[in-house]
Amino acid sequence: MPDPLSTGLDGLAVTGATGRIGTLLRGIWSNGGADGIAWLARSDEPLPDMLRGRRTLLALAGVTCGDAAAIDSNVTLAIGALDAARDENLDRVFLMSSAAIYGRATGRLSEDRAPTPISPYGAAKARMEAAAAEWTECHPDGPQVTCLRLGNVAGADALLGQLNGCAPSLDVFANGRTPCRSYLGPVSLAAILSRLFACPSPLPPVLNVSAPDPVDMADLLRAADRQWLGIPAGVDAIAKVSLDVRVLRRFVDLPEGCASPERIVAEWRGLAA
Repeated sequence: MPDPLSTGLDGLAVTGATGRIGTLLRGIWSNGGADGIAWLARSDEPLPDMLRGRRTLLALAGVTCGDAAAIDSNVTLAIGALDAARDENLDRVFLMSSAAIYGRATGRLSEDRAPTPISPYGAAKARMEAAAAEWTECHPDGPQVTCLRLGNVAGADALLGQLNGCAPSLDVFANGRTPCRSYLGPVSLAAILSRLFACPSPLPPVLNVSAPDPVDMADLLRAADRQWLGIPAGVDAIAKVSLDVRVLRRFVDLPEGCASPERIVAEWRGLAA
């Protein structure tokens, strides 16, 4: 397992601490002895008081489903976090975005590709990124802001994170393959984030965050020793989402073997045990 701790965790605050990703990260970093992190649930008020004396904010708080007003709160939550971070003189803010902003785009999805979301959630994250860019332009004295376009995270996803006693169903495409997605195990995610927090170089406004190669969902289930049911893929099914992480790798080393289905499952099981 990679070491998920570094000096980048000193002075860190995390919002959305009770969400799926926040819960995973808290377990990893707390078990590793990083007990100085300020973990903030969305109900924590006032945010500026909780950020006092901090250097870095990881803003995980967001809404994944609901009506239009609920989904659009992703924008207001992000701007509120940026305002609070500026008021408290933080150095860096990382806003959690999503691979969902790429929609049906094909090929290696790089950060310079214009967002083409198809889901309300993806559209809200694209608006969040645009609002963050506008905020940054209007506040040159504010913290450095980076939006992290995150792929699937084992344990916070709709496949491994929702396994129960029933065999899950997977779309099967005409070539016999199941959906292929950019994935990370939660421990590898924690390691990458901590390395980004500690990175001395200025970071770009947008970064893809994932393992370097996508994995077939069937391979993940095989690694987990789980049976699955194949169903013909519908016309709306997306065969492959592959994040290009070449820019990420300019700034941090990725954990060795983090794209392996066996490694991804082992990290998830290590937390779920």
